[in-house]
Amino acid sequence: MAAAHAHTTALAITDAILNAPRLVPMAKDADELKDKTRKALEGAVEVAERNVPEKARPQVAIILPSLIGVVILALMSWGASEIYEAVTERAGLSRLDQPVLDFMVANRQPWITTIVGAFTHIGGTIGSPIIATIVVVALSVRWRSWLPVTLMLAAALGSVTVTIIGKNYIDRVRPPHEFAIAPFESSPSFPSGHALNAVVVGGVIAYLLWRRFDGYRRTRIAVVVLAALYALLMGLSRVYLGHHWLTDVMTGWLLGAAWLALVITTHVVAVAITTRQKDTPALEAHEHPNDDTAEADSTA
Repeated sequence: MAAAHAHTTALAITDAILNAPRLVPMAKDADELKDKTRKALEGAVEVAERNVPEKARPQVAIILPSLIGVVILALMSWGASEIYEAVTERAGLSRLDQPVLDFMVANRQPWITTIVGAFTHIGGTIGSPIIATIVVVALSVRWRSWLPVTLMLAAALGSVTVTIIGKNYIDRVRPPHEFAIAPFESSPSFPSGHALNAVVVGGVIAYLLWRRFDGYRRTRIAVVVLAALYALLMGLSRVYLGHHWLTDVMTGWLLGAAWLALVITTHVVAVAITTRQKDTPALEAHEHPNDDTAEADSTA
């Protein structure tokens, strides 16, 4: 049962995360930590198989990703609201905006500025859609699947909508031109669309590749690291060029992560529901193998 397997796997991962702080102090070296983590995962799977009825596992496989997605969405949204409050009250993290910008300006180098300027265009309103389209179309053709196109389209539409609403609602002024490098931008500053869309676009591509490279652990890790690095550098490039404050970028990261979590969770739940629908007839046939024979006998 694929749905049941997804459920037990999710439970095992959750259990490992919750118990990790307890394992670290007790482990004398990396091998011991690895061994304790493996035992914790095996124990979590045994608990799930023992306590969760087989019939209920498909439902749990749907509910659990939903809960995880909602928690991530809530945490990211809360973080973004806290930064927004700090910005409006000119307190908290917003106090770092000017010092960080001053540091970036003081450490600019012509060759770095050239590279950063070229890189930041990749995440712009022209570069980002072009690159995302090329990648997802290539994946769709390669895999003979519409999933990359539909998932990216849904994610991109949502991220652009969040960016537009946030900018028009907050209407924060960008850093003065004296700190910025041309070409200057006139749209509102908060949140950073480059940072937000980098998280979403990079995250969707990473998610698609993660699903594809099942069993290739190092490849999966490399994909996630590259996506995170892309979003990180894209956000910092905006501060380096003087086009955004640090809090603009941080909020973009958080809102992007929140929307990405919602998109991925929706897809995971949809897959679980589809798997459940496919598995249900087989499960019913397995549980009642003699129903057809009994019915035939009674008819006779």
